[in-house]
Amino acid sequence: MARRVGVLMGGWGEEREISVKTGEAVAAALSARGHAVTRVLAGPGLDRALRSAKIDVAFLALHGRMGEDGKVQGLLEVLEVPYTGSGVLASALAMNKGFAKKLFRLHNLPAPSGYSLCAEQASEAVELHGDLGFPCVVKPSCGGSSVGLSVVHAEGQLSTAVAEACRYGGEALVERMVQGKELTVGILGGQVLGSCEIAYPTEAFDFQSKYKGGSRYFLPPRLSPTRIENVEFLALSAYRALGCRGYARVDLIASESDNDVVLEVNTLPGMTQTSLLPKIARQAGLSFEDLVERILELSGLDEVSVRPAAGHSSLSQLIAG
Repeated sequence: MARRVGVLMGGWGEEREISVKTGEAVAAALSARGHAVTRVLAGPGLDRALRSAKIDVAFLALHGRMGEDGKVQGLLEVLEVPYTGSGVLASALAMNKGFAKKLFRLHNLPAPSGYSLCAEQASEAVELHGDLGFPCVVKPSCGGSSVGLSVVHAEGQLSTAVAEACRYGGEALVERMVQGKELTVGILGGQVLGSCEIAYPTEAFDFQSKYKGGSRYFLPPRLSPTRIENVEFLALSAYRALGCRGYARVDLIASESDNDVVLEVNTLPGMTQTSLLPKIARQAGLSFEDLVERILELSGLDEVSVRPAAGHSSLSQLIAG
């Protein structure tokens, strides 16, 4: 059934350009499937733009802060406009990598050792680092696309790396660097869609490797079937631990010591024709248009139902009385 779909793209943060590319690709796919598409540039005044657009559903093509962190999802909940991807809480938890890590450990999911610190603590980073060791990875606690990520090899580099990461959201996450193959697992409708190994020319899968070329992709990953099954089980478990819905992409490391670890869950992964989730979908037999259509079908709102407890009057009755 054709629907009036608002594709939300752009946003407030450093991933705006990437978001626009995702949005344009999604809009083209939806139009090809017969939907009435309205492009909505997210930014100040988004509430007014959404009210005037008169859409049936919002397809979120946003990335990073103020788009992937539950804030826009909360606005859509208030406006009662169904949207794609995870709900308010899951989006917020996934976006904050430090909190997500705590939940992973609560569910017995392996994650790299590390700690969080704010910009004011950058000068104390060496002291707080303790025996975590080097090399380590420093990145913004709330961010995506590997913006602000650094690999640190010595104490003298640590404070500068923390200060750089804190430019994007005010908090940095420092993690022990796990050597191994970087993998990403696509999830659609609460089921594993497939997985991909990423081989990159740089020390880490940073912004340059992601968007400027040079990386290679292996579908399926160059691992044994049993190992792939374990990685995909961990990815789905991480997705469920955060309470995600609709679709997501989970990043992991298959370490050289055979201990696989969860890095993060991307609740609104890139959706251009060459992005990782569409690559995984094609391997599973889904065209880009099929994938976009399926994501749209999975759109919804958080199910929140509040009923008076037995023996208690409703709020309206109390006010009237």
